[in-house]
Amino acid sequence: MSGKAAPVRPTQEERRTRTRDALLEVAARGLSRHGYRNLVLGRVASEAGYSRGALYHHFADKEQLALAVVQWAEKAWYDEVGHYFDDEPHPVEALLAFARGSALYSRREVASVLTTLRIEFEGHSHPIGEAVQEIVGRVVEDCARLITAGRQLGAIPPGPPPAVLALAFAGALDGLASFLRQTPHDVFLAEQAARGILGLTLK
Repeated sequence: MSGKAAPVRPTQEERRTRTRDALLEVAARGLSRHGYRNLVLGRVASEAGYSRGALYHHFADKEQLALAVVQWAEKAWYDEVGHYFDDEPHPVEALLAFARGSALYSRREVASVLTTLRIEFEGHSHPIGEAVQEIVGRVVEDCARLITAGRQLGAIPPGPPPAVLALAFAGALDGLASFLRQTPHDVFLAEQAARGILGLTLK
């Protein structure tokens, strides 16, 4: 008898998770490139290597799929970037680490999905647009919290109200991510932009 162990078959739950993740990644890529209105479910399923039936087994319709992508994108963003808000003990270092991390994250093909959806649904009452705006709102609130803490420490000079400065800070980084994808300059310029908006010394 052979001493080789039989290969371990993935469980049904593991196969389900693998299928769902593949569909979400392909859908995120499609939403980043073409927006929600041009997302075709049959194409998503085909590119992920599954049937339309498999897609509908996980997502009832296009809206549910897009909302799941928004949640998936937020988690991916937090795992790579958003955690700096909580992990860095000094508010200025947290904001600068967030700026650098945002530039690195923007190199990913699906990084622009939330920005694309925010622009597409801006000014419209729609569950997807509302979900994205909630995420943006939380980011701005975190930035404002750190700006306030930095001013209390004397590390960030006085200036516009923290909420206003946080909007400018987040908006500048989002704009850089959308228009500048020149490595390695993107990380350096993201930090410089952050320093300039916060009123810190430029490197």
